[in-house]
Amino acid sequence: MENIIYFRIKSEIYCTMKYGELIKERRAVLGLTQQDLSDYTDLSLRIIKSVESEKGNPSLKTLEKIADVLGLELVMKVKIMNE
Repeated sequence: MENIIYFRIKSEIYCTMKYGELIKERRAVLGLTQQDLSDYTDLSLRIIKSVESEKGNPSLKTLEKIADVLGLELVMKVKIMNE
């Protein structure tokens, strides 16, 4: 397993883990199978597997459903470009 780095800036926690790994780890912590997550989100098992393996291009709505069940929050920010 690769090293995962967590750091805190201005009371926000950022994680260098990829979203698929984060979802998979959180699901495991909660003791849920991929089928459980599929059932709770009303998403197909195929979609859950593709999200965890970071294949395809999940919609924001799909990620919101998964995040809601796992007790996670999606945060979108505008990237500040250095000139």
